[in-house]
Amino acid sequence: MPPPPPVARLLDLSGLVAIITGASGNIGAGIARRLHEAGAAVVAHAGRDRAAVEGLARELGARAVAASGDIERDAGAICAVAVESFGGLDILVNNAGIQPRAPLASIGAAQLNELLRVNVGGVAAMTREAAALMTAAGVATGAIVNVSSIEGLQPARDHSHYAASKAAVIMHTRAAALELGPAGIRVNSVSPGLIDAEGLAEGWPEGVARWRAAAPLERLGDPSDVADAVLFLVSRAARWVSGANLVVDGGVLTHNTW
Repeated sequence: MPPPPPVARLLDLSGLVAIITGASGNIGAGIARRLHEAGAAVVAHAGRDRAAVEGLARELGARAVAASGDIERDAGAICAVAVESFGGLDILVNNAGIQPRAPLASIGAAQLNELLRVNVGGVAAMTREAAALMTAAGVATGAIVNVSSIEGLQPARDHSHYAASKAAVIMHTRAAALELGPAGIRVNSVSPGLIDAEGLAEGWPEGVARWRAAAPLERLGDPSDVADAVLFLVSRAARWVSGANLVVDGGVLTHNTW
């Protein structure tokens, strides 16, 4: 077994290629920026808003390109962008997803099926295609991180379909870690709590106040909080971590529910 890398290089992603899905959003863009800062070449993906990820790629400059497509239907093509642009793929961050809000009684089959297709089927498809590329290329230290949610562990009202999809992502993470480990591919997930975004406090003041009151650290999360958790999990600092779910919620889930 080789010696561990020096501390100064634990988070160094130089020479590695990463895809971040859903990089047009608040969390995904933060992850893309952080992995790029750590030295990775980045494919910033968007489902529909290609202009946003093209702008992000221009902002990052060298070692960054944009990609677009449906993560379930176009998974192979999205992964191919990494190979065509940078010659391979080492890291996949499955961040893309949808989060509609609806009472359980009003959720029809079509709405439920579409949410599960994107949030679960998309993760499964991207993982399958990325793992196939990594395995074929003989990548010795591939890393996949799935962005789940604390709602995969503790449901919220009017989010039954979303909570179920995020619970499925956590279990898919564990199953993929079991099957892909022999190929040298680690698979983990992060489960964020409420992450601040522009206009959130103004548009949902009561929810933000409830969160701050419930969080032991007394603040909302920042996209950088999630990005740093992802950076750890894809880096050599987490070289013996696989099948884990890292909760990033300021301590909210420490409260009991009775």
